[in-house]
Amino acid sequence: MIFRRSLVRELTATTIGLFLVLLAILFTNLVLRILARAAGGAVAPEGVLPLLGFATLFYLNILLSVALFLTVLLTLSRWYRDSEMIVWFTSGQSLTACLRPILLFAAPFLVAIVLLSLYLSPWAEQRRLEYERQLESRDEIVLITPGLFREFPRANLVAFVESINPFDSTIRNVFLHSVDSDVDATTVAASGHLEEAPNGDRFVVLENGRRYEGKPGTAEYRVIEFEKLGRRIEPAELRALPISTKAMPTGVLTFVDGQVERAELFWRISVPVSALVLTLIAVPLSYVNPRVGRSANLVAAAFLYMLYSNCLNIVQSLIAQGKLDFWAGLALPHVIALLVVVILFRHQLSVSGLFGHAPRTRGTVVVSSG
Repeated sequence: MIFRRSLVRELTATTIGLFLVLLAILFTNLVLRILARAAGGAVAPEGVLPLLGFATLFYLNILLSVALFLTVLLTLSRWYRDSEMIVWFTSGQSLTACLRPILLFAAPFLVAIVLLSLYLSPWAEQRRLEYERQLESRDEIVLITPGLFREFPRANLVAFVESINPFDSTIRNVFLHSVDSDVDATTVAASGHLEEAPNGDRFVVLENGRRYEGKPGTAEYRVIEFEKLGRRIEPAELRALPISTKAMPTGVLTFVDGQVERAELFWRISVPVSALVLTLIAVPLSYVNPRVGRSANLVAAAFLYMLYSNCLNIVQSLIAQGKLDFWAGLALPHVIALLVVVILFRHQLSVSGLFGHAPRTRGTVVVSSG
């Protein structure tokens, strides 16, 4: 009982540390990707945090699965290195006796992975798509970032604003370049502001500027100086949500016979199953052989994890292409992984090793001298 409590206590501490480290790595990766889109003008600055939250929730099931696998592997590896497993064995406990406290500890995480894979991850992806559509449906003027050129393909417009006053929405040093009916128009103004007409139309009004109009390749240009020049802000159109199987509810996927939908359902089921298999396989892989090296088991664990993960991706691709049946694909990689678990446990529990033979009994030869 004391050993089991000590094991659960150390598993808990290791899980918290690993989860925070993996979460920081995931955050860093997602922040860099979202900020790159925001710098290009594809995402508004105020949309970075919500998109970061949706993306984190989408990948949280994989994060928990990896954290659970590494927790069991690193904890038992330390027990082997510090000879605590020897105390466990000499007290009459076998390697399989570790399974019960480990599985009891992993049960809440496995339930969370199931809920995330089947329900919360698709919900987060659906919310992300809807939020991005809402960002795209806003007025074009609010997407302008001070100090950056921004292109609006729908309006054939390139805009640059040096600064924006957030209190009264006035803008300074404006540059606009547009193409209307094969006529290039370049407008520069010292300042500007937003106005709303009684009918609800919105305008950006430029003040104290010049407008240059002309056709490329000709010398016909005209320069117009103005005190005020208004340009109507075209209301953005709501685009239809893209069809994404990752955002489809699991209940819908179960009744759809499409190959891509079957592949997505395979992946959602495989994530919690693989989390359970990886938890089991970490127990025999945690054995540390001093003659081979203190980190040889970690290299083997990393290799098996990458092999297992890549096999799942390959099977998902085969199901999506219609080259493999859904049920056969669902059973094949996990059954093979479970066989590997059984083989590794047999290797650790066997006295003579996995491919060893029982020692031969040698008889005594009595030689009599006559």
